[in-house]
Amino acid sequence: MRRIVLLGASGSIGSSTLEVLSQHPQQFTLVGFSVYHNVEAAVKIHQKYPDAIVCLKDLVASQRFKEAFPSAHVVYDELGLLTLATLEQCDLLVNALVGFAGLKPTLAAIKAGKPVALANKETLVAAGQLVQSYLNKYQGTMIPIDSEHSAIYQCLIGSQSPFKKIILTASGGSFRDKTREQLKDVTVEEALNHPNWSMGAKITIDSATMMNKAFEILEARWLFNARKDQIDVWMHRQSIVHSLVEFEDRAVMAQLGTPDMKVPIQFALTTPLRMPLQTDCLTVDMCRNLTFEPIDFNRFPILKLAFDLLSEVDSKAAVMNGANEVAVAAFLRGTCRFVDIDQFVIDVVAKADHFAIHTYEDALRADQLGRQLMLDALKGVNV
Repeated sequence: MRRIVLLGASGSIGSSTLEVLSQHPQQFTLVGFSVYHNVEAAVKIHQKYPDAIVCLKDLVASQRFKEAFPSAHVVYDELGLLTLATLEQCDLLVNALVGFAGLKPTLAAIKAGKPVALANKETLVAAGQLVQSYLNKYQGTMIPIDSEHSAIYQCLIGSQSPFKKIILTASGGSFRDKTREQLKDVTVEEALNHPNWSMGAKITIDSATMMNKAFEILEARWLFNARKDQIDVWMHRQSIVHSLVEFEDRAVMAQLGTPDMKVPIQFALTTPLRMPLQTDCLTVDMCRNLTFEPIDFNRFPILKLAFDLLSEVDSKAAVMNGANEVAVAAFLRGTCRFVDIDQFVIDVVAKADHFAIHTYEDALRADQLGRQLMLDALKGVNV
C-alpha cells in the first residue's frame, strides 16, 4: 500500500489522480490532500478517505470544515501545504497545484526525503536551478506528470545511451489557426474551449497562448539536463504522439496514447511498473491521419522567448511566470485582451533586471517583480 499526498486535489490533475487511486484501492491510499477553497470537493474526498489530513485555504474555511467533521484533521494556508508535503507517513507527493504556490511545498518535500510526482509547471520554470540543487543535495526523486515530459521520461527508461534531442509536441491550443489580428476579439468562453484536452481555466488559457508549451521547454531543461540545442517543439494537432526522443544513432522513440492525463499520472505513481487502467484505447482510426508541422515563432512569439531564456540561468523565467499569472487572471476577469497576454509578458521580461536564483527568497523576489511589472503594464488598458 503506497501512501499518497495530493496537493491540488480539486483541480483537473487532482481529480484524475483521485480516479487513478480509486481504480487501485489495494495499491494506494490517500493520507493528505489540499483543495484551496473548494469545500464541496473536500467533503467528497473526506467521505472516501476519512483519515486523510485536509488542507484548506484559510482559517475560516478550515473551522467550517472542522465544525461539519469534528474528527477530521484539518490544516490551512501555506503552513498546511508544508505540513502535507513533509508528512511522515507520505510515500509520494503529487504536486498538482497551480502557479508559484507549488514551489515551496516541492522544496520542502525534497528536503524531507519525499519523492515528488510533479504536475506544477511553475516549480521548475521559476526555480529550476534551485530545485535541481535540492534534488542533488538531498538525493531526491522527481517524476514528471505532464503528458509531454512523462512521454520523454518513458522513452528514456532503460536506455544506456544519452539522447541527442527531445521533441515536445504541441496541439497549438484553441486558436492555432487564427492570426494574431483575429485574436483581438477572442472571448473567455472561446479561449476555454480546448480542442483536445479537458483542463482547468488557467492551464487552458496557457495552452491557448502557448505559454504552457513555453513552460514545458524550460521544464525540459531541468528535468532532463538538456541543452538549448537538444530541445525542439513540433506542432502535432491530434495530441496522440505526446513527445519524442532522438538518440545518437538517429533512432527516434515516441510515446503515443489518447489525450487522457490518467495515463501519465498512473505511471508516475507506479514507475517503472505498469498496471491496468480503465481509459480509452488508442485505435488505428485515431492514428490514420497524424500530422506534424514546424512551429511558426512569429505566430507564437512566447516560444521564442522560452528558447531565449534557455541561455539564461537567472530570474527572467520566474519573472515570466509571475507576469503571466497576473495577465491570465486579468483576461479571465475581462480586464485584458487575450492577444495582449503573451506580448505583455514578453515586454515585462525585457524590462526586468537579471539576478541569480540561489534561494526560495530569490525566486519569490523575481515572481513578485514579474507580477508588479505586469500590474503596471495593465494600468490604463481599455478592453
